Amino acid sequence: MKANIWKYSKRTLLILLLLLSLFLINLIWFRPVFINHFYEKIFVEFALQNPQLFTGMGLKLYYGELNDNSPEANEKNYQLLVKDLQQLKEYDRESLQGQEALSYDILEWFLNNQMDSHKYRFNNYSVTQRGGSYQGIINFMVNMHKVDDVGDAEDYLSRISQIGRVFDNTLLAVKEEQENGVIPPDFIIKKIIENLHNIRDPELADNVLVKDFNSKVDALEGVDEEEKSALKHQMLAQMNDVVQPAYDRYIAFYENLQDNATSDAGVWKFPNGAEYYQHRITSMTTTQYTAEELHTLGLSEVDRILAEMRTILDSEGYSGKTVGEHMKDLSEEPRFLYPDTDEGRRQILEDYRKMIVEIGRGMDKLFEVLPKADVEVRRVPKYREKTAAGGSYQGPSMDGSRPGVFYANLYDIKATPKFSMKTLAYHEATPGHHFQIAIKTELEGLPTFRNFIGFTSYSEGWALYAERLAWEYGYQEEAYGNLGRLQAELMRAVRLVVDTGLHHKRWTREQAIDYMHATTGLAMTDVESEIERYIVWPGQALAYKVGMIKIMELREKSKNALGDKYDIREFHDVVLKNGAVPLTILERLVDEYIEGKLNS
Repeated sequence: MKANIWKYSKRTLLILLLLLSLFLINLIWFRPVFINHFYEKIFVEFALQNPQLFTGMGLKLYYGELNDNSPEANEKNYQLLVKDLQQLKEYDRESLQGQEALSYDILEWFLNNQMDSHKYRFNNYSVTQRGGSYQGIINFMVNMHKVDDVGDAEDYLSRISQIGRVFDNTLLAVKEEQENGVIPPDFIIKKIIENLHNIRDPELADNVLVKDFNSKVDALEGVDEEEKSALKHQMLAQMNDVVQPAYDRYIAFYENLQDNATSDAGVWKFPNGAEYYQHRITSMTTTQYTAEELHTLGLSEVDRILAEMRTILDSEGYSGKTVGEHMKDLSEEPRFLYPDTDEGRRQILEDYRKMIVEIGRGMDKLFEVLPKADVEVRRVPKYREKTAAGGSYQGPSMDGSRPGVFYANLYDIKATPKFSMKTLAYHEATPGHHFQIAIKTELEGLPTFRNFIGFTSYSEGWALYAERLAWEYGYQEEAYGNLGRLQAELMRAVRLVVDTGLHHKRWTREQAIDYMHATTGLAMTDVESEIERYIVWPGQALAYKVGMIKIMELREKSKNALGDKYDIREFHDVVLKNGAVPLTILERLVDEYIEGKLNS
């Protein structure tokens, strides 16, 4: 046991005691008498099967273990899911009220969706150009595994020693996908191999994991240089004996898989492709939309947004070209670009920070609840920036020891024109993802699973809504900033068209790229990355517009129903203070808020 194990915060100690007591409850009762105990029991059961979750929470439980991703563990998790759903339905839903009832409905929707997803477990790509164990382990160790003492460093080494096992189990899953007719397109496999080489090929001194471990060990206080050197030598030994050979096996596997791949992009090529895609639509949007309905909605939204952009371009003296062509030209004008240098990229990060601070000062006018966690701006690591999105967000830890992080992709300087930056900052940080996810993580008095559970249409819908909210309240009044906002919204509308185009209408990769590039005028590097993201992540891109439209619809409904009683801060409370929910449940919450307000 580490010497500093008793130095945890009071909050951490309370959580540990809770975990222990709930584990004992599970031993005593097959199904807890009280449903709130059941809610906590299933979270603890899940966490015990996924030790990396404890690390993400800020707890050093099972700190030397990586998740077990073996076929046996996956089957065990599925059986646990079956049991949890069965036990949930044994409680009397009609007798529940308030948050207990809401927790029941959220959990029931989630578990049912997980059960449906199990039917299609071989349809998902376990590894893509955007992620998989080969990247995930690096992101986890660098961003999550803290080293506060020698024991933590030894746990780091223990986790590194398990990478071979994790990678081999991943490849077993990919092999099973292959046997079920699910193989990534050849152009995706090519980029997976490129990413693998970017991680595997540098000298060990330049390896991301080695540099991270050495920097964390160097920062240890009270540890002599001889012990630090010994730890570093152990790290090199693990890299040579375990990690590098594991990457070699990964590369060899995908080089062989490439021989069996085609250039077909959509999931329509799978044996049960149409059925699987409808499942993905339901799962990602939490609605019953069909692919055809979403394609039509996308085309309509594209036309509407293009008309708004055309009006602004006309007023600024731009004519004679399509909106997409004008936006492409604007993104290449020197006045909107940073220098293509290290200093230019550092300035982008600093300007993002200033934008977040600026808008943060006015948020009390729009929200009664504000996140306690800070948000930082960091550059997407170079080893994955070529295939990463323009921006992304990582939530804070539950114990407050780790802030939220907005990652900005600076690979192509032309993909970051100045007029687009505020919109991205508002989406990823304030009042977008950081507000929603940090507030969810910080909720108190609710079952723990509510701090972690997510629904894509809710979270991405909120972040897209946040972009518009910032504009409505004067943060992008200038014409070019508003064009940047509309271009970002246009991209989300285009997503409805191209995602359904790829997976339902059998569009090719090139057809989707041409449509998105011509319509939006976004940088080609961004467009290619986006389209290839939709190819390997079917349905996810649909959630943004669907979620935003629903939130806007519910806000308008509240305004019209409440009149003088309407308060946007209260509306945002209803949306945010219950955590993530399916859109059908969000609508019910807003209806209940309206009814309660009218009767008060």
